[in-house]
Amino acid sequence: MAGVTIGIAGWSLARPDAGLFPAPGSGSALQRYAAVFGAVEINSSFYRPHKPETYARWADSVPPGFRFAVKLPRTVTHEKRLQDTSPELDRFAAEAGALHEKLGWVLVQTPPSLRFDPAAASALFTGLRQRLAGPLLACEARHGSWFDADATALLRGLDVIRVVADPPAGTPGPFIATSSSASYVRLHGSPQIYRSPYEPERLQRVASWLAAQPGQALVIFDNTMSGTQARQARMLADLLHAS
Repeated sequence: MAGVTIGIAGWSLARPDAGLFPAPGSGSALQRYAAVFGAVEINSSFYRPHKPETYARWADSVPPGFRFAVKLPRTVTHEKRLQDTSPELDRFAAEAGALHEKLGWVLVQTPPSLRFDPAAASALFTGLRQRLAGPLLACEARHGSWFDADATALLRGLDVIRVVADPPAGTPGPFIATSSSASYVRLHGSPQIYRSPYEPERLQRVASWLAAQPGQALVIFDNTMSGTQARQARMLADLLHAS
């Protein structure tokens, strides 16, 4: 295990977890969050655009080593279904690119109904790489066709990380890693997605899996409706440090 970065989907600070962060009044919610965690996943970008100035302000408010994972807009994945997306990719790159070196990952989440189309997938990931040279690319696909041999080969060839999602949505196939140097884990909450906290035993299994992976890993707690996401993230960090 070369290095694991742990974060949360969003930097809203749940009241029960307030004691984990610097006191209110010591900075913005993002600044207080970044004093504890090294990364955050921005999901709001999936639903609506953010101005480059907004991304730049966020980047300026966090420490040098902090990194953002930004979710690709649904206009690309769900509305245009990866077809003819150059204008949308141009806009996304102009916006999220204002994070500069603090843009660590771009997350692509496809709908459960979207079958793997090699030409469209190649155009998407190649287009992102051409526009944004720095961040790692990660794909959370939710149709089984994205898990067959051809899709796995394409993701490997383009160095796109296949996301480990718990629980997986849609009808994905068996997980096969597509990157030998990086992992991306999204913990949505199980059994009740977004709401369920993870038991310590489950987090210990996550820690054991991470310890066996090569390269770097990002773990995002997306069970934000549980109100326990910060405590769970700290618990996982403690388990990793103890291993």
